[in-house]
Amino acid sequence: MMRALFAAIGGLRNHITYMDVVGNNIANVNTAGFKASRVTFQDMLSQTLSGASAPTSTRGGTNPTQVGLGMTLAGIDTSFAQGALQATGKITDFAIQGSGFFMLRDGARTFYARDGAFDVSVAGELVNPTTGYKVQGWNADTVTGIVDTTQPVGSVTIPFGQSIPAQESTAVTINGNMDSRVPDTSTVTTTLEMYDSLGNAHPVTLTFTKNGANTWDVTGTSTSADVATVAIAPATVTFSATGTLTAPAPPAPLVVTTTFNGGVQQTSPIVTNVDFTKVTQFAGESVLSTTSNNGFAAGTLVSFSVGPAGDVTGIFSNGTNRTIAQVALAQFTNPGGLQ
Repeated sequence: MMRALFAAIGGLRNHITYMDVVGNNIANVNTAGFKASRVTFQDMLSQTLSGASAPTSTRGGTNPTQVGLGMTLAGIDTSFAQGALQATGKITDFAIQGSGFFMLRDGARTFYARDGAFDVSVAGELVNPTTGYKVQGWNADTVTGIVDTTQPVGSVTIPFGQSIPAQESTAVTINGNMDSRVPDTSTVTTTLEMYDSLGNAHPVTLTFTKNGANTWDVTGTSTSADVATVAIAPATVTFSATGTLTAPAPPAPLVVTTTFNGGVQQTSPIVTNVDFTKVTQFAGESVLSTTSNNGFAAGTLVSFSVGPAGDVTGIFSNGTNRTIAQVALAQFTNPGGLQ
């Protein structure tokens, strides 16, 4: 009788633990990055009244007689199943899709968390605003924008107000089509913004004049008072019978050299490689557009966005986007073993 009572009491005590875990899961239903726990039980077959016997030549074997003394707690483990993502509208709030943990440091210790509710400190560092722990990752080179993930991790910095100098236009890409149906002497134009070393934009218009079935002559002009001449080499582009560019032979670019009239703003010419390889000559409307230009005026960091790989892209006042950092994630073979 006493054994039965003790088994029942043991069951009640362990179910109290179960209710504690369930209550904790419910209490954290709105906690960012929280992972629910679950309880597993096991029975206790700990008293043997009679043992088993092996069979003999005259009689069969017997099974043991055992009395269970109730149940006990087998373990409490954490479920790392993916939770639902929720948009907050705050650019410093991060979330992890899949496995991994944010790395945070307090100077001496490293902590790992799924909670991505971050903020920017007065020093520009990305931190957990509750604890002040600094988010770890890699900051990009301030000149090239390249992130070297082979280096040790450090505090991720969002340098609001950081300036980037102007950059000269040395590489431009043009996409589009030149109508193969138009007669000779027909023209197609497109205007490029050529930025000088001080960030001044000079409009340069490229004019393509058809002079044969698959041949177009190229000339350049500018409405900028500072521009003296616009030279283009080669001065002719040709296409194959199937509408693809043959000259200049891909990937050779059109080279546009913009010279200036001796003004104080720019004295040396701008030499720009124009990638023309994606332009076609099909029976369709003539449309040419600039898809990329590595030149820009000076600007300051005003906002940022985060890509799916944790890359932080700065958005500058001049419309330029540049990688400024990458957030590091830690992986564990057995995340349930973390305390």
